[in-house]
Amino acid sequence: MSRHEISPLTLSSGLPRSPEGEPVFPEPWAAEAFAITVHLNAKGLFSWSEWAETLSAQLHKPGRAEDGSDYFDCWVAALSDLIVNRGIADAETILALQQSWQRAAEATPHGRPIELGNDPHGDPQSGSAFHRSAEPL
Repeated sequence: MSRHEISPLTLSSGLPRSPEGEPVFPEPWAAEAFAITVHLNAKGLFSWSEWAETLSAQLHKPGRAEDGSDYFDCWVAALSDLIVNRGIADAETILALQQSWQRAAEATPHGRPIELGNDPHGDPQSGSAFHRSAEPL
């Protein structure tokens, strides 16, 4: 997909939008999750219909926020499901990474960028709790 092509993922039902129709992200992590999803779709990890089905399943689970404020939580859960189902990572690894980011956020002084290396439980050699061992997608 070229820089000027529009991903079908931008057509996702429920995606928060500006008055001009552009996607709106409540936090930087939501924009990053969106970008990762678009990239993995463009690389062929999953099809548009697979994404729509997986996201829809998350969006229709009981206990969702009535105001839709958990939309991107559902987005990340759907992306995690696809990554696990494709054997890219296991659920335990994803959970451990989420926890590492949370600890890093809690350990980062206000106003400073959150970096995985700030996780106090991270590997002192690599600056994180995780090593990259797979080829980039």
